[in-house]
Amino acid sequence: MDRSMNEKIAAIRKLLDQIEADSRPEEEEAFQKGFSAFELPDIIQDIVDFLMPLLSPYEVAFYWFMFRHAIVATGTQHVRISTRGMRQGITSSAYSKGRGDDSGTISLGQVQAVLRALEAKGAIRKDGEPNRDGTLYRVMIPEEIKECRVLMQEHQKSEIQPVVTEKEVDYYNVRENRLQIYERDDYKCRYCGKQLTRFTATLDHIVPVVDGGENAYENVITACFSCNSRKNRRPVGDFLADTNSTER
Repeated sequence: MDRSMNEKIAAIRKLLDQIEADSRPEEEEAFQKGFSAFELPDIIQDIVDFLMPLLSPYEVAFYWFMFRHAIVATGTQHVRISTRGMRQGITSSAYSKGRGDDSGTISLGQVQAVLRALEAKGAIRKDGEPNRDGTLYRVMIPEEIKECRVLMQEHQKSEIQPVVTEKEVDYYNVRENRLQIYERDDYKCRYCGKQLTRFTATLDHIVPVVDGGENAYENVITACFSCNSRKNRRPVGDFLADTNSTER
């Protein structure tokens, strides 16, 4: 292969990488702004309680490997991996390492099957085409996974509700109460229906605070950052009317 062809291939790869990066800026930026390492124990608890029961042992191992190299390592939900890297990185047994062979390593076909199964269950999402470094995946967290959200809602309904205190009346500033609103709204923007997470969701007041609105359960709803910013202080009805007219 001549030099000019190599340069063309390199240029194409660079362009594809840029297209991938440009296709998810708002989603990734919102996650990075909202993510805090202090949230990790809660995310891990939700994964153990609501996602692990849905996965096979190999799927569990693959998911944790990707979670560790994405959210834990970089604070983002994206990681680029190769099937060969997955095969060698997380599935070799101590026995096979001691023998110096691949007898304890699953096949490339099995790795691909596990990745497909994780995609089918919504635990990961392919966000780019393969290149020399592997394929770009987005590691999903429980509130983004439909079956997990169902389990989370069932769990919330079964919990004994504590006596409401003055602090708990604030559903805007108190973190635990904000999560209750997100769960009530199925982690979806009430304006555009976009699927969100605790890191990409915001709360909007139906009646603005400046107009006497409170941080009460009935006066706050889940909204994506874009809708919340565009609505500003406008009444909900006016904002929805403008949105619907724009879509038409």
